[in-house]
Amino acid sequence: MNTVNPGPSPAPAYLSAGLAARTSASTVELNGSTVAFWTYEPVAESQDTRTILVIHGFRGDHHGLLRVADQLPDMRLIMPDLPGFGSSDAFAPGPHSVERYGQFITDFMAALNLGPDTVLLGHSFGSIVASHFVAGNPDAVHPLILINPIAAPALEGPKGVMTRLAVLYYQLAARLPSGPGLALLRNPLIVRVMSETMAKTRNAGLRAFIHDQHHAYFSSFADRDSLLESFTASVSHHVAEVAGQLELPVLLVAGEKDEIATLPNQHRLLEILPDGELKVIPGVGHLIHYETPEPAARYIRSFLEDHPA
Repeated sequence: MNTVNPGPSPAPAYLSAGLAARTSASTVELNGSTVAFWTYEPVAESQDTRTILVIHGFRGDHHGLLRVADQLPDMRLIMPDLPGFGSSDAFAPGPHSVERYGQFITDFMAALNLGPDTVLLGHSFGSIVASHFVAGNPDAVHPLILINPIAAPALEGPKGVMTRLAVLYYQLAARLPSGPGLALLRNPLIVRVMSETMAKTRNAGLRAFIHDQHHAYFSSFADRDSLLESFTASVSHHVAEVAGQLELPVLLVAGEKDEIATLPNQHRLLEILPDGELKVIPGVGHLIHYETPEPAARYIRSFLEDHPA
């Protein structure tokens, strides 16, 4: 395991000056691939301090959850860039499937000596990976937190048509010659349309921050094949598939205006969970981690107080 320079903290207007002081950046070799991860130490450790392993969403990396980490100065957060995204290598070898990402969590936790009192947090696609991992490894972590969880099949319902178009988009990008394929995937206009669609805040400065984040990091992926595999995994599975097997306490943090993980589906997911709790943040969609990190952090802290190590 190697420690590396974490570099400058981006967008200081939306991140506290103290976050950089809590940050260390490292790499670890897992099965022939280099995985980059960031650790955010607590300002002052106490008996309530927990270690939270954070699994980010599709085409994201650790930057997306920085505002949440900033709001939890009493916690230790460990955020890897998932294999194939950000500064981490793609899997070598193996498909970028939900099962393979689950094995990654097992290997990563073992490499860092993370025990069963570790809290697991997943956002969006990360909620699928995290929930399936827990279903297969029921004693590995405690408890489980899912932000903007993917609660229902992406290929069904009113959004099914748009999802199928997205599948064609990623398939086309993978089949084109390298130059045009990458240009299509990293097209600034497509990234901006996606960002504009998901952002619900009316704060002009915050919207600009979100758009800058997406333009800076949304196209940080290893290659087109691993991206297509990860996208296929993201639309082929959902949390409800394994919800009945999640015997540990589970916190769902949902956005009232989420058009990807809709609120009615969150309520249906809650009914399946043996020990679930749902918190809904008004006025926000699928970008809780960018737009409303403060209430999300409050819910997380309260949940962990109710479910200590």
